[in-house]
Amino acid sequence: MKITLKDGSVKEYSEKKSIYEIACDLSEGLGRMAACGIVDGEIKDLRTVLENDCNLTICTINDPEGLSTLRHTTSHVLAQAVKKLFPEAKLAIGPSIDEGFYYDFDSQSFSREDLDNIEAEMKKIIKDGAELKYFELPRAEAIKLMEDRNEPYKVELINDLPEDATISFYEQGDGFIDLCAGPHLMSVKNIKAYKLISSSGAYWRGSEKNAMLTRIYGTAFPKKDELETYLTGLADRKNRDHNKLGRDMELFTTVDVIGQGLPLLMPKGAKIMQTLIRWIEDIEDNEWGYERTKTPLMAKPDLYKQSQHWYHYKDGMFVIADPQDPENEDKMLALRPMTCPFQYYVFKATPHSYRDMPKRYSETSTLFRNEDSGEMHGLTRVRQFTLSEGHLIVRPDQMVEEFKNCLALAKYVMETLGVQDDVKYRLSKWDPNNKDKYIGEPEVWEQTQQHIRDILTELEIPFYEADGEAAFYGPKVDINAKNVYGKEDTVITVQWDEYNAELFDMYYIDENGEKVRPGIIHRSSVGSYERSLAWLIEKYAGKFPTWLCPEQVRIIPISEKYFDYAEEVSKEFKKNGILHTIDKRSEKMGFKIREARLDRLPYMVIVGEKERDDRTVSVRSRFAGDEGVKPLSDFINQICEEIRTKTIREEVPEAEGK
Repeated sequence: MKITLKDGSVKEYSEKKSIYEIACDLSEGLGRMAACGIVDGEIKDLRTVLENDCNLTICTINDPEGLSTLRHTTSHVLAQAVKKLFPEAKLAIGPSIDEGFYYDFDSQSFSREDLDNIEAEMKKIIKDGAELKYFELPRAEAIKLMEDRNEPYKVELINDLPEDATISFYEQGDGFIDLCAGPHLMSVKNIKAYKLISSSGAYWRGSEKNAMLTRIYGTAFPKKDELETYLTGLADRKNRDHNKLGRDMELFTTVDVIGQGLPLLMPKGAKIMQTLIRWIEDIEDNEWGYERTKTPLMAKPDLYKQSQHWYHYKDGMFVIADPQDPENEDKMLALRPMTCPFQYYVFKATPHSYRDMPKRYSETSTLFRNEDSGEMHGLTRVRQFTLSEGHLIVRPDQMVEEFKNCLALAKYVMETLGVQDDVKYRLSKWDPNNKDKYIGEPEVWEQTQQHIRDILTELEIPFYEADGEAAFYGPKVDINAKNVYGKEDTVITVQWDEYNAELFDMYYIDENGEKVRPGIIHRSSVGSYERSLAWLIEKYAGKFPTWLCPEQVRIIPISEKYFDYAEEVSKEFKKNGILHTIDKRSEKMGFKIREARLDRLPYMVIVGEKERDDRTVSVRSRFAGDEGVKPLSDFINQICEEIRTKTIREEVPEAEGK
């Protein structure tokens, strides 16, 4: 057989060979470092035996696929260590993920001390250098093996596999066996640098209807210096975590008696939100041609049945029933999870000609979604949120251009916020193997998906595609960003819709006097304001651009004698819309300055005798430290220009010490 390698060279063998044997044949060093193989584009375990001609790439632990294999193997070492120290723990699943791995156990919760003890046990296992042995079993024998080992979650997984599935296992060390498809390293001895990061709860298979398990997160790298670099970065990320930092900065809080997923925005957080909302509403209405609507927060089931949400999304809605007649849908109301059907009726309220199109409706919408309790986190996933929502009702010949403009608006918003380099674009498609989840005909789905693909290609926007991520009525572009821990969330969406105009009997009159169905584009420009605020907290570690800061300047008088001048400065700031406070506390100047720094303020101005007499201010900033004494009018012009242009000044780390 002929094996074509990554560099184009060809190796010929007269008999079948495993990938590992080929790696060792190519070089002893490659055999030691090999982690997995890619055979004709598919990732395979090193133990895979090749019998026919194929293309082969051998991946080491330094390659992305090999690093994933290293981490997957480390998760098995973790599971073996847990079973050794906590024999009653039941195994669930343990995959590699973007930045490491996790394993779920039906077990007690694990403290940091427990994790340290588990790490020590992992070290012993790795030092023993056990090989991982692969074997397969028929379904009945596989189930019996896991039943005999009292592993009910593994039994459930086997029962859910297709009848013709290969049921495979890996064994290592002192008889530890795990159900797994692989791939894995040949031995645990190549695991050199690893760390257990944290422990938390996680529902079995992600559903709150299932048992709550205990999840251990960890990571592994080929070298210790790579691990140390990662851990240092992780510490910085924890300091940026919006769920912690946002509370420390008094931007938001949560209260048990109010409910999970229902955050309270405190005055500073509410001010940032207000600034964002006013900005978005102004640019949408004044620069991008939108008309603003205001629609109800709830509606009868009839509306959601017409839109099909009642049949496809009811579990995600909050339904209010009549206590006296709870099963009677005629007496029910449901809080809206979206605004689109309401805005359709705004369109339908007035006859429209082809000359009126497109109609661009926007709304700052309060929405409600019944998120699973295990999914909610800080401001990123909540049960009540505010969306920069919009729907464009357009002639078919306008769809492509208007879709481009929606992407352009989103891009402009991200550039202004300084986050444009932190996102990925995803073409979210339907799943042709799960047609019950969607409405409409396959050919329409394929056609609209191709339209979006062509638009993204024309705009030279890099994107990837994902099946099964579309809304039930249309494909979309999801603009995704990762939080500090690497979890990806959708922040902005632009969606193509060929179906709702017919569901709602929407039409316009064309040049021939005929009724014509319009197309619809669903879009957001900044997405959920709560999620965007979380994103910005983490992006800037709380040091927001000046225009977004809830306090842009703090006036610090040197002593009580200069309170009057501080008030004069305050009066000028108010005239110019500069957000500020005066620090009149009886504290030392050094203390006040340090507090202003800790509060992440863009500017502080210090006023004393000289400043009062000269009508100046002494300016300190987090951008340049001591900026010197400036005429009051000059400083006002400077900061107003910075706010007006939404300038993002570069932070200078050493500035605080100046």
